[in-house]
Amino acid sequence: MSEQFERGEAVAAGGWQAVAGDLAHCVRFYSRLPVPALPFEQDAHALPSFSRLVRVVPLAGLIIGLVPAVAMTVALLLDLGPWLAATLAVAALVLATGALHEDGLADTADSIGGTTRDKRLEIMRDSRIGSFGAAALFLALALRIGALAEILSRADATMAFAAILITASLSRTAGLMPLVFLPPARRDGLSHAVGQPARETFWLAVGIAGAVAVILGALAGLPPLGIALMIVLSGLSGLALTGFATRHLGGQTGDIVGAAQQVAEIAALIGLLTVLAP
Repeated sequence: MSEQFERGEAVAAGGWQAVAGDLAHCVRFYSRLPVPALPFEQDAHALPSFSRLVRVVPLAGLIIGLVPAVAMTVALLLDLGPWLAATLAVAALVLATGALHEDGLADTADSIGGTTRDKRLEIMRDSRIGSFGAAALFLALALRIGALAEILSRADATMAFAAILITASLSRTAGLMPLVFLPPARRDGLSHAVGQPARETFWLAVGIAGAVAVILGALAGLPPLGIALMIVLSGLSGLALTGFATRHLGGQTGDIVGAAQQVAEIAALIGLLTVLAP
């Protein structure tokens, strides 16, 4: 009996250690936050395998979302106003993530100028930013700052805090859709290296992200319709980028995943904004 109890404890420990290790790996991959190596991690800085890590992506987004949420709160406490608070929040997020998703959005936008699939993939690998990419970055930043500032003007700080966390979780989950539903567009890219997640694991992540949105939104007093629109519109945005990647490249790349996250973030914020009274 004691041996069975000890085996049960070992399995439980392995379970929570696996989740904690995956979460630490995921936060390191998606951000530049200084996540220390956990005592039970074999290789803290190895390239993560998204075939397993997908389940913790919504939670990693939640942790990363704390950075802009706290930056916004500090700005509000200093009475800097909604626009500056929103700008500082987005700036903090860009710094925390190393502009990972913004880079993907810019490269994806630049690839629109390519006339063939191979030319588009070549453009996406070019580190230089073209006119399409620059315009996409400007518009994405403006839309995120403007939407968040308007949310702050129509709702209290607690609601805006929750909105940032929910959006960070939902958008990173939606950004996985191209990775899950499409094959890699090239055999030597990052999206190929991290592996293709199982759809069952992805739907588990969707359920977790949805639960996070509903629970945090309810605790913060966000309107139920607004929460629903954040979930639905972020998901539709991920599907839209998946369809775009199918027609544009015949598959997905890491840049497409980044672009999907950016579009989903904007869609979620605007979705909430549409139900908040001016």
